[in-house]
Amino acid sequence: MNLVRRSGSPLPAYRPGSVEDQFGRMVETMFEDFFAPLAQGGRWSEEGALTPRLNVAETDKTYEVQADLPGVAKEDVKVSIDGARVQIEAECRQANERREGETVVYAERTARKFMRSFTLPQEVDDTTAQARLENGVLQLSLPKKQGSEARRLTIQ
Repeated sequence: MNLVRRSGSPLPAYRPGSVEDQFGRMVETMFEDFFAPLAQGGRWSEEGALTPRLNVAETDKTYEVQADLPGVAKEDVKVSIDGARVQIEAECRQANERREGETVVYAERTARKFMRSFTLPQEVDDTTAQARLENGVLQLSLPKKQGSEARRLTIQ
């Protein structure tokens, strides 16, 4: 049996406590890693929503973000930008029902909510930002806001 440690976010969660609590943190991390596959590719947030996995790439002019949102329709995705802060929210509801005549043989409803927010190193120009959803992957192209150049003042 091979154990594989999967790393989560590049920014670890802050857990206050003393050095003596290392064993408790180790056990907590072990359970998080054990149940992570049940979260369908993401971790559970405090509100019970899934945290989608992200890829963020930076070019000279843009940030390119990819977020996994399996089974979500584009009408159910909300992306908001406030300066350098980006927030992604999505919801997926599905109902499966199989009938034989008048009798319901099988019925299952699922509802998943995705939520993730992060801050980029530089502000984003939200007027020219673009988003598209293809095959369960949300792709954001977020242009960097052009700051005003330094201006030399004339001393009087």
